[in-house]
Amino acid sequence: MKPSSTRSGNLYRLIVLSIMGTIAVLLMFLSFPLPIPFIPPYLRIDISDIPALIAGVVFSPVAGIIVVGIKNLLYLLITAVSDPIGVVANFIAGVFFVVPVGFMYMKYKTKRSVLYGLLFGTLLLAVSMAVGNYFLFIPAYSWFMGWETMPQAVKLNTVLIGILPFNLIKGIVVGLIFLLIFLKLEKWIKKT
Repeated sequence: MKPSSTRSGNLYRLIVLSIMGTIAVLLMFLSFPLPIPFIPPYLRIDISDIPALIAGVVFSPVAGIIVVGIKNLLYLLITAVSDPIGVVANFIAGVFFVVPVGFMYMKYKTKRSVLYGLLFGTLLLAVSMAVGNYFLFIPAYSWFMGWETMPQAVKLNTVLIGILPFNLIKGIVVGLIFLLIFLKLEKWIKKT
C-alpha cells in the first residue's frame, strides 16, 4: 500500500472513531435507573458503549478503547468536570466491557466469538467495577464530596447488593442490544 493511501486510511479511521465517540456521548445522556428497589437510583443504564463495541469489532479492540476515551473526554468537557471520578470509572468499565468483545471477534470472526466476548466482558465489567468501587471509587467519592468515611459493612453491602448486580444487568442489556445490531451488520462488517 502506498504511504498516501495509508494516511488516507488512518484519517478515515480517525474520523469514524471521532463520530462514534460523539454518538456515544449523546447516548450517555439517554440513561435510566433500574426499577429495582435494592439498586441505588444514581446507578443508571445507558447504551453508550455500543458505538465502542462496533468500533471494536470493525477495527480492533484499541479502536473500541479510543471511542470509550473520546466519549468520556467529551462528557467531561460537556459537564464541566462536575464528576471526574464517575468519568474515570466509566472509562475503566467501558474498557473492561469492550476489549474482550473486540479481541474475541478479531481472533475468531464468528457470532459465537461475539457472544463469548459479551459474556466474558459482562463478567469482567461486573467484577472489576465491584473491586474498583470498593477500593477506589467509593473512597474517592467520599473524599471528593467531603463525606465521612463509609463504614466497611455499608461499603461492602453497597458493592455486593447494588453495584455488582447493576453492572451484570447493564452488561446483559447492552450486550443484547449490541448482539441484535451485530447480527444486522455482520455481512457489512465482514466486507469491511
